[in-house]
Amino acid sequence: MKMSLAYSIVLSLVLITFFTCAWKVLCLFWLNPKKLERCLRRQGLNGTSYGLLFQDLRDNIRMSKEAQSQPITPFSNDIAPRLLPFLHHSIKKYGKLSFTWFGPTPVLNIMDSDMLKEIFSRINEFEKPHTKAIGDLLVSGLIMVEGEKWVKHRTIINPAFHYEKLKFVVSATCSSCEEMFREWNKQSLAGDVDVWPELQHLTGDVLCKAAFAVTYNQVKSIVPLQKEQMGLTNKILQFTFIPGWSLLPTKMQRRMKQIDHEVKGLLEDIVTKREKAMKEGGVDDDDLLGLLLKSNVKEIQEFGHQKGMSIEDVIQECKAFNFAGQETTSVLLTWTLILLSKYQNWQDKAREEVLRVFGNNKPDFDGLSRLKIVSMILNEVLRLYPPAFMTMRTVHKTTKLGDIQVPPGVVLLVPVILIHHDPEIWGEDAKEFNPERFSEGVSKATQNKLCFLPFSWGPRTCIGQNFSLVEAKVALTLILQNFSVRLSPSYKHAPTPMLTTHPQYGVPLILTKIGSNSSVYI
Repeated sequence: MKMSLAYSIVLSLVLITFFTCAWKVLCLFWLNPKKLERCLRRQGLNGTSYGLLFQDLRDNIRMSKEAQSQPITPFSNDIAPRLLPFLHHSIKKYGKLSFTWFGPTPVLNIMDSDMLKEIFSRINEFEKPHTKAIGDLLVSGLIMVEGEKWVKHRTIINPAFHYEKLKFVVSATCSSCEEMFREWNKQSLAGDVDVWPELQHLTGDVLCKAAFAVTYNQVKSIVPLQKEQMGLTNKILQFTFIPGWSLLPTKMQRRMKQIDHEVKGLLEDIVTKREKAMKEGGVDDDDLLGLLLKSNVKEIQEFGHQKGMSIEDVIQECKAFNFAGQETTSVLLTWTLILLSKYQNWQDKAREEVLRVFGNNKPDFDGLSRLKIVSMILNEVLRLYPPAFMTMRTVHKTTKLGDIQVPPGVVLLVPVILIHHDPEIWGEDAKEFNPERFSEGVSKATQNKLCFLPFSWGPRTCIGQNFSLVEAKVALTLILQNFSVRLSPSYKHAPTPMLTTHPQYGVPLILTKIGSNSSVYI
């Protein structure tokens, strides 16, 4: 009798557990998605129909593979179909305000200027989706944190990125460019050499000097580690809709955690040594890390430890601007050289301006503000080839956006590349390289609409924007003073999505030394 009762209890528990799990799975993969779809369609929104076979996800993967299987021939700046082929196709079919599916999650596309202003200004309502499988493992800090923690970090970090504090970026960039040019000159008898890794090395070197006051050799092992993490992240993103997937000890997850541990260890060594040196009064604190630590100490002294950042927080912030600072600027410089190689008339105009402002002297901080044509060119490159070609937001409760109600469970996608290339905003030449559109500034070019956001917008505008632009202007000035650039015949135009917009096959260029008849191949 007791055995029979125990058996009944166990069986009942098993059945309850089974049906509870089955109900949760049914809700997750059918009832909730269909409920969200009905909610969106009742508001007049169009999009693909939800199905258990995840047709959108499969189409997305298939179309991406097809798009990236061959370069863009002939050369064209119409790169959106290559970066976001599925979304590009869906918007053509269903309209700009439409939805698709990422597994069981509806993704609502947002391109309207007024809606974008709401999303980027109401930061406590529209937050960045945080995927633990990626989140802290790739990049965290100010880029990912939300709420009060974001306010605290931004307050402490802001002084380090004040425009006047970025003068040290100029000297660091000049020094690093000299080293790069020496390498270029050594290769004068060689064939085509890829500039993409050269520019990645350059921005990494500048960051080490300007942010950490260390040499590139001291932290160069971080670069390939974070590059590997980017590749792993692209693969992991395909599985993030599966509940609990981030907790599985897959090979990719283990490797991500291993890399994260190594990167944090290297940065922790830099931070602790700097803290010790600052306490002993034997180090200059004018680089980003020094200014950050100094600001943090001041905040703690005034308001207590709860208002300051922990060592772990500081390390995460170092990790963030080591990744974002190097990645954004190297991508910007790369596409700028490619476009100046393609459009020689703008290269000539930029060089004339650089020589008029600086002659053959090294650029100085104050003179950078007089580089109007260079600024126009950089803005146009950021428009056509934005480093971050898309971004996402989510809500935790039903939230009004424009005339629609966004329920929790819907992801809002801002396709930066499609907004930047929209002919209805930028005119019929939207996909053409025309820096002249920025001749009277960004506000005039955008007609005060929110349609240019290479560094995001609103309170969460990228804190490293000025750092990146100062570095890019200095590097471009020095390159134009020393070299004339052309595309190599072996160059293949193939922008590819790797969290930022990378050149898939590298960037072989031919440089001719200014004032010399000899060509330098890099």
